[in-house]
Amino acid sequence: MSQYESLSLFIDGKMTVGDSGATSDVVNPSNDTVLARLPHARKPELDKALAAAEKGFQAWRRTNSFERAKVLRKAADLMRARVDDIARVLTLEQGKPFIESRIEILTGADITDWYADEGRRAYGRIIPARSDGVRNMVIMEPVGPVAGFSPWNFPVTQAVRKIAAALAAGCSIIVKCPEETPGSPIGMIRCFHDAGLPDGVLNLVYGVPAEISEYLIPSPIIRKVSFTGSVPVGKHLAALAAQHMKRTTMELGGHAPVLVFDDVEVDAVAKMMVATKIRNAGQVCVSPTRFFLQDKIYDKFVATFTSGMKATKVGDGFEPTTRMGPLANPRRVNAMQALIQDAEEKGAKVETGGQRIGNQGNFFEPTVLTGVSENARIMNEEPFGPVAVMLRFKDTDEALERANKLPYGLASYAFTKDSRTATRVADALDSGMVTINHFGLALPEVPFGGIKDSGYGHEGGTEGLAVYLQAKFVSQMG
Repeated sequence: MSQYESLSLFIDGKMTVGDSGATSDVVNPSNDTVLARLPHARKPELDKALAAAEKGFQAWRRTNSFERAKVLRKAADLMRARVDDIARVLTLEQGKPFIESRIEILTGADITDWYADEGRRAYGRIIPARSDGVRNMVIMEPVGPVAGFSPWNFPVTQAVRKIAAALAAGCSIIVKCPEETPGSPIGMIRCFHDAGLPDGVLNLVYGVPAEISEYLIPSPIIRKVSFTGSVPVGKHLAALAAQHMKRTTMELGGHAPVLVFDDVEVDAVAKMMVATKIRNAGQVCVSPTRFFLQDKIYDKFVATFTSGMKATKVGDGFEPTTRMGPLANPRRVNAMQALIQDAEEKGAKVETGGQRIGNQGNFFEPTVLTGVSENARIMNEEPFGPVAVMLRFKDTDEALERANKLPYGLASYAFTKDSRTATRVADALDSGMVTINHFGLALPEVPFGGIKDSGYGHEGGTEGLAVYLQAKFVSQMG
């Protein structure tokens, strides 16, 4: 308990528990113990956050980009200085191995640093005029106060992607972070506050998700909405925002296919993909799930991959030998069991795993399925857990058709030594992101986003800054 954060809301530069008295438990997923009680924001606290964001925006938008960059860079430095403290809280509340938590905090610092510099390059342009004495200009301005909604699987980096980009553009933001993992975002928010961010520019709330989103989004103060989460919730929030003409960025779920061709080094690819699959216990929107394996290497890949999954040490995130922590909550355990049972009933074979581990905590075995029917739920629903499906294919056309079958379009993976195949696959995969022969996603400087039901808009890269800016055309004579 002494290692855990003091939980609160952060409104207008001050930590507060609010006046509603509503709270919820924060539970350690490794041992089911209650870590703390989290105060919830209700309408009075949300009104204060909205007023603070409006006031903060008026001051922050007038702060030049060089001064904004100084604050962001200092916040990044503070994240690095406090990495172990924040990472410890993250592992306590979310369960991922401590080394993964440290990487998440350090990545958050890198994202903040990158946007500090990119915000200084939000250039407009001059358009040649048709008449003497006329100057046509495009000026990029911050869109306004933002409502951001971030998930529990990466409670720091997913929030930082919204916060750093919004602040770099000159926007203020109210971010609703996940109630299941609130402590690590609070630690991150403190870094921005201690870096000298003016009061009201950054506000943090917790509470009943539907109540908060349905109050913030229609507010005339909010001009931009950014959401990371499930497809059904994303569609609901996008529809709500559309009623009020609010700009939105939607980073939603995925069901990533992996195409492995028969010219690869099987052992190396299988080892890489095991590490990618068990990362954060598979609770990653870009986690590889549907493995399409060409005939000649199918048996060897399945055997090697299965061996790697079976050898994965599952345990408490603070144990040095742990490679995969618990699932974040009991709902994920129930979801895994239901998906695997459905697949088995439709003819699938469990090569390894498939069971909950123990009766305390939310531990689940890394699982490999073969012989899975196309109409099994796991072939059509995002599993969001440590389950991989092995599928056989003969030629490239077949693999691409099956990979593109679903309405998801977030991330896709491919492995081949043939450059022509690589180019063809990159062009044909119906995803917002494609990475070939390595894992090349989610760096601060590259765009992150999906298509189809996986959403629209981007976080990361210049595209991630652009969504917080709006163009103003000025035509001036004399």
